[in-house]
Amino acid sequence: MTLPETLLEGYARFRNNRLAAERERFESLAEAGQRPKVMVVGCCDSRAAPSTIFDAGPGEIFVVRNVANMVPPYAPDGDYHGTSAALEFAVMALRVAHIVVLGHGRCGGIAAALADAGPPLTPGDFIGRWISLVQPALEALDPALTGAERQLALEQANVRGALANLRTFPCVTELETRGKLALHGAHFDIANGDLMVLDPETGAFSST
Repeated sequence: MTLPETLLEGYARFRNNRLAAERERFESLAEAGQRPKVMVVGCCDSRAAPSTIFDAGPGEIFVVRNVANMVPPYAPDGDYHGTSAALEFAVMALRVAHIVVLGHGRCGGIAAALADAGPPLTPGDFIGRWISLVQPALEALDPALTGAERQLALEQANVRGALANLRTFPCVTELETRGKLALHGAHFDIANGDLMVLDPETGAFSST
């Protein structure tokens, strides 16, 4: 049993090119550990990799990815919480100074929420339960919006909702209040490469 050939070929290119060019950086990261200043909460969609979008090198950003770049509310209930654990580690251990929630265009998770797809996106299995996090934003959408406008509106509303949920974590609100942590929202359009940033004062997204 081996890895898919495309991965092995990609690794060979990495080893012969990027690793060779950045050998000292990788060795330094291995020795000293990571000290990223930015955490990005992104979608696991293969078309929207934060490191690619922000042209980040190794060790520069701490990334957690899940379906539809969501952040669940603070819930210390003894269950398994992968996104919450990554957030806690970034804030408390790595001491990141910025958290960016990065939404993206044509998000499949958001499309599923809009379509009310039914099985297998049912409340009883993982993806359906996870997507239910966007329900408050979905219910608040302007009913006059349709098609691509409705999808974009929900993608952006989902970013706002994730930021609101971030602020339910005591460690986040405390550090934000003290000016040690800043929260940001952004939206990337896969088709044209445009990046829009959320204005915290107006709640609107505008192109960079």
